[in-house]
Amino acid sequence: MRRQIIVIGVGRFGSAVAMELERLGHEVLAIDRSERAIEAIADYVTHAVTADVTDQETLRELGAQDFDAAVVAIGTDERSSIMATVLLKKLGVKFVLAKAQNQLHGDILSMVGADRVVYPERETGVRVAHSLTMPLAKDYFDVGPGYGLAKVIVDARLAGKTLEELDLRGRFSVTPLFLRRGDQVTMNPHRDERLRLGDELTVAGRDEQLEQLLQM
Repeated sequence: MRRQIIVIGVGRFGSAVAMELERLGHEVLAIDRSERAIEAIADYVTHAVTADVTDQETLRELGAQDFDAAVVAIGTDERSSIMATVLLKKLGVKFVLAKAQNQLHGDILSMVGADRVVYPERETGVRVAHSLTMPLAKDYFDVGPGYGLAKVIVDARLAGKTLEELDLRGRFSVTPLFLRRGDQVTMNPHRDERLRLGDELTVAGRDEQLEQLLQM
């Protein structure tokens, strides 16, 4: 379903969110104080405007109250991100996701009404740390304390074997969730699926079990 979403602050994080939302088919309004930032993203989103998001009347004139959701992705100006979050909720935006710089900033955003707070730098740091202990993993996603998802690139050691032959559940207690082959993605691949060189296999499990698999 096509949704209308505001993205406030289009630095590296905000612009990536805005462009991906547009790619997914949603209507995106990008807002930033910087004319240069707006010029850089204008061709990639539905609408892009230069505006002060700490002014309630400005947000009202832009129709913020009619949008389904908002992403507050303001960089280092914590006051502006807090104000924007407050005003968006006051105008009736149902779901506001806000980017936090640190724990205190995140706590304040939650207190003033943010429906979800994200910590991109922290999350990236976690993924980088795990990538050092899982050198064969293309990517890692934290899903809870001690648990994660790892995306494994099938190399010569795995290619040609079926999932049953590898017995990932029995040997490592990890569960294959997705198999990507080119543009084709298979959910819960069958145990008879024979892996090919270059396939991407996403597996889930405890961190230590994922590490054992990826150090195999």
